[in-house]
Amino acid sequence: MRVFMTGATGFVGRALTLRLLGGGHQVSAWVRSQERARSTLGSGVRFVSAAGGARALAQEAARADAVVNLAGEPVLGGRWTAQRRQAMRESRIDLTRSIVAALSQSSPRPSVMISASAIGYYGDRGDELLDEASAPGADFLARLCVEWEAAAMQAEQAGVRVFIPRIGIVLGIDGGALARMMTPFAFGAGGPIGSGRQWMGWIHLLDLVEVIVAALEDQRYRGAAIAAAPSPVTSREFARQLGRVMHRPAFLPVPVFALRALYGEGASVLSAGQRVLPARLTELGFNWRFARIEPALHHLLAEDGPEIEAFGPSSPPPRKVSGSTYLDTRRASCLLRQTTRVNAPITEVFSFFSRPENLGVMTPADLHFQIIGAPPAQMCRGARIEYRLRAGVLPLRWRTVIEEWQPHQLMIDSQERGPYRCWWHEHHFRADGDWTVMEDRVYFAPPLGVLGAGAAYLFVKPALRRIFRFRTEAIGLRFRGAAEAGAGNGHIS
Repeated sequence: MRVFMTGATGFVGRALTLRLLGGGHQVSAWVRSQERARSTLGSGVRFVSAAGGARALAQEAARADAVVNLAGEPVLGGRWTAQRRQAMRESRIDLTRSIVAALSQSSPRPSVMISASAIGYYGDRGDELLDEASAPGADFLARLCVEWEAAAMQAEQAGVRVFIPRIGIVLGIDGGALARMMTPFAFGAGGPIGSGRQWMGWIHLLDLVEVIVAALEDQRYRGAAIAAAPSPVTSREFARQLGRVMHRPAFLPVPVFALRALYGEGASVLSAGQRVLPARLTELGFNWRFARIEPALHHLLAEDGPEIEAFGPSSPPPRKVSGSTYLDTRRASCLLRQTTRVNAPITEVFSFFSRPENLGVMTPADLHFQIIGAPPAQMCRGARIEYRLRAGVLPLRWRTVIEEWQPHQLMIDSQERGPYRCWWHEHHFRADGDWTVMEDRVYFAPPLGVLGAGAAYLFVKPALRRIFRFRTEAIGLRFRGAAEAGAGNGHIS
């Protein structure tokens, strides 16, 4: 299927793009910056510049079998000034109207359009049980959703099937609400929002992706449907479960007045509640992978993490590379190991890892990965890749050198320039029937010398665990959700 997407570089869009490519679909993405999109989405995506306007929209609509519209200015990007309200409307309602106009003018035209909405459609409803038949709310966000959905439904007049997921709070490790919530918990200052009695309609990112994929292929997915797990929780219960998974206290509430000081009326996104039940998805027989909050959070924050240990005599030694002096002058103090099984042949998996442009696909978005200059035309020993990152507000430059290159077996890269005192990353590959087994071994020494030991415990090791956990999820999506990860065990030599 040829899928045309808006919002492909966003939190949900990145995951959906990988899932579609892994399922054999073709993806074209409507983007403002092709360079940034390429760093985010990697190879395999066709990029269409938004500067092309209505004409480019109509041309893409004529090429596509389906349209997925996920674009929208973030609702928590700042205070809801008149200017931001207008940007929120234009990025949702006006763009959706433009897409529908393009569909009406194109021939042939896509058979289905999936256009996002949100459970903010219902406003703040306390303990009231809500489903698709419930009336909308009356606040700004509710009115925005009503108009957004109405604009999308106009595509039915052109004979296009329209599906509108009313999306709950999306939980993933690459952004969204969970990333904001985790920071205070990490420092032992987490807790519910306000009274904690308000209801949270939530959905795991992987389930949301599967809802959209199902809607692309199943003619029964039509009209609006609540895209939130069948077990909403209160803010207090969510905080308790998050604290349990993170092994942190969860009793310090976030005052609503503080949120209002930051976000103004936009604080209602966090303080309001919707006790939503996905009646339509239940009727359609959607198979939830994460129906309850505890296993969802455990999967995101506790599973698939790499093993990080002090590097010593009992550790597997790094691979010796003829002609390389890197480890002669740098000493590793830590070893990260992770083994991942992928349901794909080794030639396909190695090819994916061989493309520098796919490095960004496996990097969390908040690191702002971007390759500097042209990547090597062909990967080989001695090739160099330079890129920039950002750790919080700290900009970083990194230059990687390929130390060893054995197709379908081994690649080793080292940090020639960057923050670590030592970074030697071995990627081992072996076939296991139709599957591929990969083992990562990263021999590293944190920055800052003696002070680095404390930094490693507080910041470096948690960051690496999150990066490799995200990497496993991205690989799983790219290869049809079939990656299985665990701590490395050194069985590949």
